[in-house]
Formats: sequence, C-alpha cells, structure tokens
Amino acid sequence: MKPMPNESRTTRRRVLLLAVALLLGAWPAGTAGAGQEADGWRQLGGPHRNFRVDSAPPATAWGERGPARLWSRPLGEGYSSIVADGDLLVTMYREDDDEVVVALDAANGATRWRHAYHAPLLHNGYFDVWLNSAGPGPYSTPLIAGDTVFAVGVDGRFHALDKRTGELRWAHDLVEAFDVGVYNAFASSPIAYGRTVILPLGGSGGGVVALERETGATVWRSPAFDLAPGSPVLIDVDGQDQLAVLGQQELVGLDPRSGRRLWSHPHPNELGLNISMPVWGDDNALFLSSGYDGGSRLIRLSRVDDRTTPEEVWFNNRMRLHFGNALRIDGLVIGSTGDFGPAFVAALDAATGREVWRERSFARAQLVQAGSRLVIVDEDGELALASVSGEGLDVHARAAVLTANAWTPPTLVGNVLYLRDRQNVLALDLRGRSAPVDPDDE
Repeated sequence: MKPMPNESRTTRRRVLLLAVALLLGAWPAGTAGAGQEADGWRQLGGPHRNFRVDSAPPATAWGERGPARLWSRPLGEGYSSIVADGDLLVTMYREDDDEVVVALDAANGATRWRHAYHAPLLHNGYFDVWLNSAGPGPYSTPLIAGDTVFAVGVDGRFHALDKRTGELRWAHDLVEAFDVGVYNAFASSPIAYGRTVILPLGGSGGGVVALERETGATVWRSPAFDLAPGSPVLIDVDGQDQLAVLGQQELVGLDPRSGRRLWSHPHPNELGLNISMPVWGDDNALFLSSGYDGGSRLIRLSRVDDRTTPEEVWFNNRMRLHFGNALRIDGLVIGSTGDFGPAFVAALDAATGREVWRERSFARAQLVQAGSRLVIVDEDGELALASVSGEGLDVHARAAVLTANAWTPPTLVGNVLYLRDRQNVLALDLRGRSAPVDPDDE
C-alpha cells in the first residue's frame, strides 16, 4: 500500500498543485544539463535550463489578429510543458484514470505515439479539493536525453521511453522503489547529468535520486531532506558542478556525481512551497523567490579547499514569485510577483535587491528571453513581445491566444512558439505575419 500524505496539512498547502504549473522555474544562466545539446528544447527551460535562447529575436509587430497560428489541437488535462527535439514534440496529460506521455509532429501537431498507463488518483483525498480549479496534473515536464524520453507522473510513476517509438525501456514506481514516506504530488522535472537522470523524490524526507539512464539502476541517493515542488538546477561553482535543489525551507547544494550534501541556506516560507526555481548568474550568485511570505534573496557561493560557502547578499520581501519563472537581464531580475492576490511583472536591481519598476498590465506570467526580446505569456492567455530596460517594459505587440489556465511555460524553437493551456496545445509563428482570418469570424 502506498504511503499516505500528511492529512493535517492545510488546504492552502495543497496549492502545491498550482505549483507544479510547472514548474515553472528559472534556470542557471549558461549551464546546460550535462548530456544536453545546446539547441532544441529538450528539457524544462530550454537548451540551458534558463528560459533563454540565443536565436534572432522575434518580430516587434503583428497584425490585428496576432501572430500566425501554424496549428492547434485539443489535448487532455495537465500542465507539463512541451519539449522539442528536431521534428518531435513531447508532453504529458491526463485522460480519465490514465496518465499519457505523447509525442507530436512539430509540423502539424499530429500524434506520433502515445504511452498511457493506469494512474488513478486513489492514494488519498488530496486532489479532490483542486480537481475543478487547479486540475489533477501531471505537472512535471518530460526530459529528452539522447534517444530516451524520461517522464514522471503525479504519484511517482517514472518511465523511460524510446524517443522515436514510445516503446517502454524501463519504469519505476518511485514511492515503492525508494520507500518514499510523506509526499503530495511529484512535480519536479528530471535533469540529465552525464549518463544519469536525476530527480527529487517528492515531499518530506525523500531526498534526491540519480538513476542510470540506460537501465534505471540506482547510481546514488542523497541524504534525506524535505523537498519542495520546484525542480533542480545544475550550476558551476568555481569549476565544480553542483546541483541546487529546493527544500521546503531551504536551498540545498548536492554533488551531482555522488549525491553528497555540499551546503545549504535557509529560504523559509509559510507552507514549504518553494516552487519557482533558482536563477544562476555569472557572478556566482543564485536568485531565488517564493510566495507565501517567502520573498526573494540573492545568495553568493564561493568555494575554497573543496568547501562551498553560501553568503546572503540581500533579501527583499516585495517580490514573491509563485510558480512563474524569473530571468536575469542586464543587471535586473525580472519576474511575475504575487501568489493568491494580483500578480505583476516586476524588476529588481540584481546587485541590491531594490525594486526598480512594476508593470501592472499582465496577470501572473511566464517569461522567455529571445535575443533582445522578452516573450510573455500570462495566465489569462495574453501573449506579448517586449523589450526590457531600467525604465520598464516596452511592449511591442500583444494578443489573446489562450483561454483556460495558461500556467504552462512556453517553448520557443527558432521563431516557432509552442503554447499550452488546460484544453489545447498550439504552435505560433513569431516572425510577424498576421494570423489568418477564420471564415467563421467573418
């Protein structure tokens, strides 16, 4: 029988489901997961896991109807974002009592293959409160590493699938395989390192595990600590690879080769929901931010004699990222601040933590940096292109493109933007051509 989550946790604590909105995080600047090619969009956050791409920026204007829609199609429930490898797209969704990993044709959205497995939400009544609002997931974003897709569902069923055929290579029920005690929902997205795939085990006391990519054999398991929903990031601290993992009340640094705990720094919040992933800068500093009175802080890491020391540079409680991501751009930290109340796109001075400006015309938003442009997708389905400066956002174009809980991070490959809400997935051409007229609208 599977372990039961702690039923004494408050209903607000359950908003972890929103968290997963995948996870939505921000990733280290310039550090791709080992084994990840620096093109495509094969993992959460793109080539370098930081929601930044170096391609030419999108056009600064669209026609009245917004960017051209290349295709769209319905998709089942879920917040997993879309990963892209050449002409292949992969994501996850729920269909009744099944979770589904699906591969789509990038050119037209047609199904290439699907792998469905029985995953009824029966382990407790935890999901019932949010089924009609946040939805049942899945929340984690798949990983494409080499010729394999790695995907984890809300109750810890972890699958390795052939990228081209969807054939099962190996699978684990993580709760049973690693005797995970208290957990809510598996929300973290896996990350590749060398020949391993690394994944937090979810919830209280689980720790982090590294599995051999080819066989699923355990390579290491970290010491136990209480895990938050956010996903891990790889960073380079003075020449040493490290894995930064969000705990419920702290940020923890692990050795990705062995799972050894290297350092930790407090990052408390009311509910243990550290969701938005840290942002690594070339100044050896990690920015992290949380809702639920968590606030934002910058932590600088230094390494001497194989010992890493974290030092807090500043703290600011005005910026509180819920489940959206942040970006560091030209000395600023940009993010969407707000949890249960209104959310705004805001900028902090990365050196001091001082708030520089707020932009109130967007709801809770996800961000991607494309060259010198910022792509913004807010929860109401508004898509916008903007430039960023110390004076604020200069919005060049915007259009309504989604409708139902647009909480999934966007995916940008070249000039094609892949988006998803709770009902549909679509592909848009950001080169500036106007969307074609729908005959039904005439």
